[in-house]
Amino acid sequence: MNRDEILEGLQTSIETFNIEEAEKYAREAMESGISPDDAINLGLAKGMDTISHLFDEAKIFLPQILMAAKAMEAALEIIEPYMKKGDDVKLKGIIVMGSVKGDIHEIGKNVCCAMLRGAGFKVIDLGTDVSPYDFEKAIEESHADVVGGSALMTTSLYQQKDMVRVFNEDKLPVITIFGGAPCSEEWVQEIGGDGYSASGSEIVDLVRRLLTENSGKQ
Repeated sequence: MNRDEILEGLQTSIETFNIEEAEKYAREAMESGISPDDAINLGLAKGMDTISHLFDEAKIFLPQILMAAKAMEAALEIIEPYMKKGDDVKLKGIIVMGSVKGDIHEIGKNVCCAMLRGAGFKVIDLGTDVSPYDFEKAIEESHADVVGGSALMTTSLYQQKDMVRVFNEDKLPVITIFGGAPCSEEWVQEIGGDGYSASGSEIVDLVRRLLTENSGKQ
């Protein structure tokens, strides 16, 4: 099996939600000398890009996204031991996610968590009705790089503002991202957040960009 066939196999395994095939091609990639970076970015990530587009077009739904993410995670588990420390820092980060206090909606958040996990990030999902202080505790315990707060109701939107206020008051060094139906780019700028994601398909690129920008400032 040549390099192109292996990379195509990795991509297809994600597009078809096939855990066994994802594991098989991940092993083939590592045994044939394909770099972890190429296996992820030229194989697995392309598959997740397809999944993302299909979701945006309403051709697949949350269950399929979760299955694709599981296939991705299975492949990453095999690839991870071959990564150098520098690759691990470049390809991953720790993200705390949750629906804000007073909000029990989580379908959008679950989609975002699945996309981020599928892209190789470690995601800590706090669920729903999460207070700024619960977010803060999880960030401190996990040394998270990014925190995401979802609000699906206008009445809970102000909790995103409280999150930024609490983190700033306690000088917590974390990147803040927000989303949800009543949320907007203008709102996130107004409250001093770092990024806005309108959909699960946008969140991976947003997080990668913010982590890169933040790394450049350090």
